[in-house]
Amino acid sequence: MNRRSTKLVALGATVGLAALALAGCAPAGAGDGDSGDDTTITWWHNGTGEPLKSFWEDVAGEFEDEHPGVTVKVEAFQNEDLQRTLIPNALQAGGDAAPDLFMVWAEGEIAAQVEAGYLKDLSGLTEVVESVGASGTGWNVDGKQYGIPFRFGIEGIWYNSDAFEKAGITEVPTTFTEYGEAIDKLAASGVSPVGVGAADGWPAAHWWYQFAIKTCSPESLEKAADTLDFSDPCFVEAGENLKAWMDEFDGDLPFQSNPTSTPAQSVPNSSAGLLASQATAMELMGTWHRGEVAKLVPGAPAENPPAPEWLAWMPVPDIEGASGAPGAALGSGDAWGVYADAPDETLELLEYVMSEDVQTRFAATGEIPTVAGAEAGITDPVLKQIAEGTVNAALVVTWLDTQYGPVIGQAMNDAIVALMFGDGTPESVPEAMNAAAATL
Repeated sequence: MNRRSTKLVALGATVGLAALALAGCAPAGAGDGDSGDDTTITWWHNGTGEPLKSFWEDVAGEFEDEHPGVTVKVEAFQNEDLQRTLIPNALQAGGDAAPDLFMVWAEGEIAAQVEAGYLKDLSGLTEVVESVGASGTGWNVDGKQYGIPFRFGIEGIWYNSDAFEKAGITEVPTTFTEYGEAIDKLAASGVSPVGVGAADGWPAAHWWYQFAIKTCSPESLEKAADTLDFSDPCFVEAGENLKAWMDEFDGDLPFQSNPTSTPAQSVPNSSAGLLASQATAMELMGTWHRGEVAKLVPGAPAENPPAPEWLAWMPVPDIEGASGAPGAALGSGDAWGVYADAPDETLELLEYVMSEDVQTRFAATGEIPTVAGAEAGITDPVLKQIAEGTVNAALVVTWLDTQYGPVIGQAMNDAIVALMFGDGTPESVPEAMNAAAATL
């Protein structure tokens, strides 16, 4: 898995994190509870559901057993809270408020954290860095490795195979023309074709991202990432293509009613919940979505809920005649970073977490690992399909909001939601991106 021939778009600028004051009492960070030779390590992640929550707790316990005097305080938080609020606030507060081992996102976001001095340089963990290979590119800043990815994969369209069969769809669409025909058939069968959690912004924005990577040439994408100049006409064309595709359908189609009131995940009325209850037939989302849907299926057990048998996955279709690389995919992963003032034992914990044994067991929980050899733990045929799609993709482009950094990313996502569901225009998206870039 780690020797994939993937090309990730590089970032050419850094941005500052939002300077927000930490509200309340956050979990303690480095040095909290130290007494004599005892050490406490705090570890934050987004695995709030089972089996991942218990898995990371077990890994922490295993490390404690092998390291007397070390306590690992592991805590799980919802992804949006962790990425957008908790981690930025904790790092800004610093000291004991900051976690020691925590999730870091690629490209612009990690570059901003490095610029602020929040992260340890992990380049010295040579075996770990080499074990993840090309998947670690997005967490390399100025030639140094500041994040170690533990999962990596491309996003695609999760769909209800039973709904496809009922609607008479016998083959997975490979072009947007075929995809539109499938949407019409699904609507005629009485199901809402596509769900989207536009209330959270980014799930809707990912539709524009897909049109951008399929409309813009690889050279245009790389130049925009290097310069943070989004004046290339292909970005307007991407919005035009997206809007033209949406306008092909009647009424609310292709999405469900009231998309801007629908959150992305975690609750029954989310877009993940709509797919889980079979109110919608498809959703564009990343590799983690299998677990999100599983826990929201009506009547699912609270612990270790299985994914429904009807939940299938397909790559995002290509746009006929567009200038983007055929088979270009959007994706990335999640990585671990270490706080600059974390105790040295945190590096040992990271090495253990990224060992082939732990990563193989991690794969067995329903994830796509990054360490060479750990892919042997993938047993689910759908995840094997995604892993193969990731390796074979002609081009894998990192999530655009992560790649361009939080300031441009937020402006971009807001403008895309307005384009799709408000009074925005194809021109307004790159205009908003360029305006945000000008503030950096």
